[in-house]
Amino acid sequence: MPAPEIEIAGRRIGAAHEPFVICELSGNHNGSLERALTMIDAAAATGCDAIKIQTYTADTITMDVDRPEFRIHGGLWDGRSLYELYREAQTPYEWHPALFARARDLGVILFSSPFDETAVDLLDGLGAPAYKIASFEAVDLPLIRHAAAKGKPLIISTGMANLDEIAAAKAAALEAGAAGVVLLHCVSSYPAALEDANVRTVADMAERFGCPVGLSDHTPGTAASVAAVALGACVVEKHFTLARADGGPDAAFSLEPDEFAALVRDCKAAWRALGRAHYDLLGSERGNLAFRRSLYVAADVTAGETLSRENVRSIRPGLGLAPAELDRVLGRPAARDLKRGEPLAWDMVVR
Repeated sequence: MPAPEIEIAGRRIGAAHEPFVICELSGNHNGSLERALTMIDAAAATGCDAIKIQTYTADTITMDVDRPEFRIHGGLWDGRSLYELYREAQTPYEWHPALFARARDLGVILFSSPFDETAVDLLDGLGAPAYKIASFEAVDLPLIRHAAAKGKPLIISTGMANLDEIAAAKAAALEAGAAGVVLLHCVSSYPAALEDANVRTVADMAERFGCPVGLSDHTPGTAASVAAVALGACVVEKHFTLARADGGPDAAFSLEPDEFAALVRDCKAAWRALGRAHYDLLGSERGNLAFRRSLYVAADVTAGETLSRENVRSIRPGLGLAPAELDRVLGRPAARDLKRGEPLAWDMVVR
């Protein structure tokens, strides 16, 4: 049975293809359309397969309410209200046409995470080739169904979701008409510790849910992403910034351009290195067969003299008898005079 795969803007995504690396811009545009456009230019230059933004306003994702549950306690955004944070981080709807146009000019895939139905409809009008459902929205089945009804693939992050919730999200997407689903293992902590990454979940998720899987990575550096590819991740998503020193809502756990380019190279190199399980001699190895160990005459031997460990050794190169023949050779007389440095052959031994 062939491995499951989907297609986004002509790119096949699945275990048989290079990992699809997504550059997440998030709110690191710092409120500047010009910076957002510059980020698209820089992201495209990393060699990523797609760029992702987020589509919401503070009013579509939360409410401006002064209650404790609307305020963040602990972590990177400690003390901030949800409304304040999202108002700062939002990518205004009116920017979207310019961002999609810039991506088209660069020939790079751009899509987004919608956070309500108005966002889905905006993105649909701009020709978004897929939708990303964020971890916090993975339990919003009406939103998933609305996005899926557009007939595009859905990529769903699963941070905080249990098995039943993941299954429900996938089923809702497919039943509503999504052109395939990718599930991303995710740790919804910002940043996430490497010790919490648990990337073995990627392989388990693929087996349980029978669809392409990947990693939405909030850990520092690139190690978790590369490890996930080695475990079967078809998609890797990582946050991006022009410079962490510039600040921004997600800058602390985002990669700078050179780092992101290294992520892309390393993820794709890791996939190429996976190859297939086999024990056949590779063409690239054939020339080195001559340098394996074999049996050689280690000291001059006269005809009839007994072969022993003093005059026969297993050494490199590999032009003599196989080392496994040593016990069959020892104790036998030489068939002729043997010179030190000759590769041992059966016609040199009385049998």
